[in-house]
Amino acid sequence: MPVRTRRWCDPKQQGDGLRVLICRYRPRGLPKAKETWDVWLPDLGPSRELHAAYYGKHGPPISWLEYAERYRREIAERPVEVQEQLAELAELLREGKTVTLLCSRACTDEQRCHRSLLRTILEQRAGIDPGRRTGT
Repeated sequence: MPVRTRRWCDPKQQGDGLRVLICRYRPRGLPKAKETWDVWLPDLGPSRELHAAYYGKHGPPISWLEYAERYRREIAERPVEVQEQLAELAELLREGKTVTLLCSRACTDEQRCHRSLLRTILEQRAGIDPGRRTGT
């Protein structure tokens, strides 16, 4: 029942299970035939405003701590359709299935990426102890 994290450009590995792209933006110029994910859930990514704030597109960039706090709040406040997506992913985990969260090619530091935050959110919803992680 692990939640793995990778970038969308990382090759599929045995045991990845359901590969979910959680970027707000779809990779540019990538033909559908070369998609490496099973499903794209853009609403599990940060809002456009939060993404811009973190990368300093309209002023100085916000800190990782502020980003993490705002991302968690955004996810908690998303509409019912998004909450249902989260519930479905958590249910897969409770059933013992693997979910691999995919982010941008440019996002090389998993610890400073929303995929690590979403991983924890899903583990909490599925009742998984993060200390028992088995995959990355």
